[in-house]
Amino acid sequence: MFELHHLTAHEQWQWLQRGDISPAELTEHYLHRIHKLDRELGAFVTVTAESARGRAIALERTVPRSAPLWGLPFADKDLNARAGVPTKYGSRLMADFVPEASDELTTTLDAAGGVSLGKTNAPEFGLASYTESLVAAPARNPYDLSLGAGGSSGGAAVAVAAGLVPFAPGSDGGGSIRIPAAATGLVGLKPSRGLVPSGTALDKLGGLPVPGPIARTVADAAMLLDAMIGDGEVPFSVRAPRWDGGALLNAAVRAEGRYQLGVMTTSPWDDAYDITVSPEASAALNFAVAQLDVLGHGLEDLALLPDPNYALNFRTIWQAGAASIPAEGDDLQLLEPLTRWLVAQGRSMSARQLGEALGALAVYERSVIGQFAHVDAVLTPALALPPRPVGWYDNQNPERNFAQQVQYTPFTSFVNVTGLPAITLPVSQTDDGVPMGVQLIGRPGGEAVLLSLGAQLEQRLRWERRHPPQW
Repeated sequence: MFELHHLTAHEQWQWLQRGDISPAELTEHYLHRIHKLDRELGAFVTVTAESARGRAIALERTVPRSAPLWGLPFADKDLNARAGVPTKYGSRLMADFVPEASDELTTTLDAAGGVSLGKTNAPEFGLASYTESLVAAPARNPYDLSLGAGGSSGGAAVAVAAGLVPFAPGSDGGGSIRIPAAATGLVGLKPSRGLVPSGTALDKLGGLPVPGPIARTVADAAMLLDAMIGDGEVPFSVRAPRWDGGALLNAAVRAEGRYQLGVMTTSPWDDAYDITVSPEASAALNFAVAQLDVLGHGLEDLALLPDPNYALNFRTIWQAGAASIPAEGDDLQLLEPLTRWLVAQGRSMSARQLGEALGALAVYERSVIGQFAHVDAVLTPALALPPRPVGWYDNQNPERNFAQQVQYTPFTSFVNVTGLPAITLPVSQTDDGVPMGVQLIGRPGGEAVLLSLGAQLEQRLRWERRHPPQW
């Protein structure tokens, strides 16, 4: 039986434009699904049903129908503030926090005509690559509820995969969009550093975290990213090229071009940790290579030059980034063991240590961009292992926890360090029906090429037709 969520986000927008459905009707459809399904999924930590209904009704008189997301529901990640809505950052420390002002990304999506249905689940301060905190139920993989959804945008990915929203914004400081998208059979796009004005990463330590879209189709991801970019202005040097409204969606719809691609299974963690690419991850990569070959793209093997200091330098930035969490004295006990360890490590390091790590990663950024310069994009596994079971990570031993995260996701963090764009694509499934994906890494400002490649694979593989049982 046909239901509204069976349409892509772009198709829903077209129905709204024609008046075949109203924003209020579409909002009610998704609120009903959240009420019916989310108890076992853990996608949402807060559902703002009444404000969503009011917003959907008000749209018709307050926002032009031509707005890029007009009438489309979405959900805010619980790391993004929305005025008047509890924002817990996945932490007991912030359990009672209700912001008076909204973040810029939130207001950008509102201006684009979107309707927020609430807040999606995230780990404590977004620091982990899995979504299991002490303030909410774990975000469970809709394809197998015994498995986690990844993180830190785990709740957003679960909501999209299970049809609780048509798409959702996430944020990515080390893989936090791409990891859960790959684990739940979705498209996840981490933009170039500086592309999205509300989250350029230029004001963040190491320039790591940027916002981006999670969606079922490449075109839907492009549509949401276009809206995130909006009309905001950032320095020209970090926005290459400048995008006209809808340019990325146009690239995804056209799906044009033949490209030279590098295929890579090495990672910058290989010298410091025991990294093993599982048979399932290898099978997904090999399948993607075969499909891209049939499509006429050039393919060549590529390997990263070893960097024995990458692991230490990235750990330093990760720990230093936690040092500013607003917890002092007894409040530190409200933090989870992993976060408390990160805060302690970050606050104990010297300015010299931090400066040396930042300098080394800046050199590493230039090196990787140079190593990739002769190809249009680089193909890697999205994850080294299949989605991990809920409770798999050791939350009492931070060192082991960090190693587990690296072993699951060795191909994502260096993309944040280099500021490059990357997209994960759900090309296959395991014998048990669990999604497995690949990652494409582009040149600076190369989102259009990634979207074109992704759309070509999507047209061939039709992954948008695969759904979990809740569908």
